[in-house]
Amino acid sequence: MTTTAEPARRTAAAIQSRRNTSEAMLERVRGALKQIRRERARARATVAAVARRADVSRTSLYQNTEARALIAQAAADAGGHRKLDQAEQAAHVEASWRERALNAEATLKYAHCEIALQRTAIGELLGKIRDLENDLPEDGVQRLVTDSTSLKQQVRQLTQQTHRLQERLTAARDNSRFLDNRIAGLEAQLADQITLDASEF
Repeated sequence: MTTTAEPARRTAAAIQSRRNTSEAMLERVRGALKQIRRERARARATVAAVARRADVSRTSLYQNTEARALIAQAAADAGGHRKLDQAEQAAHVEASWRERALNAEATLKYAHCEIALQRTAIGELLGKIRDLENDLPEDGVQRLVTDSTSLKQQVRQLTQQTHRLQERLTAARDNSRFLDNRIAGLEAQLADQITLDASEF
């Protein structure tokens, strides 16, 4: 009777010990996965990373079905988060470029208005010069010529600024079109991945 009970007791104790060891390992795996989720931008839920953080061997993780399932679920969740983060970042960059393009366009319109005003002012001054040229002394004519030259320089500067703004606007529009294509590609990838994940379930 005693001889039969002793091996059974030892077997039960060994089984319980393995269960306790397995549960302790799973608890460390869960803790490691929590750390990885908190460090989502810097860490990935791979078997090697979990084994290193949980202080267990890779073989133990591969042999334990529940541990493999936990790691696979964490990796799938992280993949979904990364896709959403990429889409959000692309949308933010696109909004930024669109805002820059709108600002450049508004500045360009202002520059055109300013050039038109300066040209009108130059025309008026030239008309006054012709009207007053005979009545003005030599130095007065020289002052008007200097003012006219200064206004012409301002017009040239504004024209150069207009060209620069036009180039910036063109570049911003090109970037916006590129980002539109990039976002469309990311959305297509995300939709394909969601469809693929749904089909696996």
